[in-house]
Amino acid sequence: MTRPDTIAEAVLAREDVARFLEGSHGLSSAAARTKVLAYLDELQTTQRYELYRALEYPLYPILRKIERVGEHQQLAVDAVKKGRVVYASNHRSHIDYLVEPLVLDDAGIRPPIIAAGINLFGGPLGLIHKHVTGALPIRRNMKDPAYLITLKAYVSELLHKHDLFFYPEGGRSYSGELKPAKSGLLNAALDARVPGLKLVPVAVAYDLVLEDHVIAKQKVKRSQKAFSREIAELVRYAVGYRSRAFVTFGKPISLDGIDPESKKTVMDLTRHVRSEIGKQYKVLPTAVLAAAMKPSATRAELKGRVEGVLETLRSVNANLSVSSAEEVLDAATEPLATRNIIVVEHGRYRVRERNVLRYYARSLSHLLSPPSSTH
Repeated sequence: MTRPDTIAEAVLAREDVARFLEGSHGLSSAAARTKVLAYLDELQTTQRYELYRALEYPLYPILRKIERVGEHQQLAVDAVKKGRVVYASNHRSHIDYLVEPLVLDDAGIRPPIIAAGINLFGGPLGLIHKHVTGALPIRRNMKDPAYLITLKAYVSELLHKHDLFFYPEGGRSYSGELKPAKSGLLNAALDARVPGLKLVPVAVAYDLVLEDHVIAKQKVKRSQKAFSREIAELVRYAVGYRSRAFVTFGKPISLDGIDPESKKTVMDLTRHVRSEIGKQYKVLPTAVLAAAMKPSATRAELKGRVEGVLETLRSVNANLSVSSAEEVLDAATEPLATRNIIVVEHGRYRVRERNVLRYYARSLSHLLSPPSSTH
């Protein structure tokens, strides 16, 4: 038997939910209540902070291959001292769910509840998400009014007790680029009307994304694989894998006084949040080399092209990790070659895995290309 969930009780007491439970959208009152209670049971989550750090150990075989680098954590430290915080991050890898909370914990910041795709809740890892990390299962692209009303109300009530960490893009980027942000969870956060609520933009970047070969082949997510199968793929690609994970925090954005009922205001805020995440994104040598690469080029030719990419990135004040073309080539050549993405023979660079190389190149497209007026 599940323990009483005070958040669920608060959800059922809300005016908008009570109206829905009277019968709505072609549902009888009984049918509406059955649906809402089922979704509430699904959303109920428990965070056991004392077990949180212990997660590193069963996942050590993968996490030990990743060097965590936090940037500007003090911005988040100061924000949580003043009140409730919502973190919004780009989404590169399943590893994000592990690395980003640990970077917060490294800085002594209280752990947020993480909004995660419901596919992550199957099997043993699902139990960890549900009963240790306190992850919130999200049914992406769900159109059922009962679900949308329940989720929005649950997130709103949750924010009165916990901080929230979510990914505005929804799922991981399969193309590599920073996707347009969705407004659903942000709207729910605004609807909470928590005084002093701040949004902290976060960007995560890897020298090498663990599942790069898997997702780059698809470019667009076509169907949801079982998470157990995805974990098996992660383990396979972890052989010989080494990477840094940069988690960069941006200046907090005040959400006070923003009207969740104004579609234009919410969309403007959503675009602003995406832009701020993009500015924090750490530009790593592998991505710069990928952006400069041609099907075949000498090191000297590449050096000139890399310098051109760096010049463009400097002009938009990108968060650069390197300052010269020589540094880029020295740092990126071996990782990309070891990963079988490029091959270097007799001083000439050639592309071996075109889709994977483009995946890394596209991670900088929001910085190298002017923003579209439609985004």
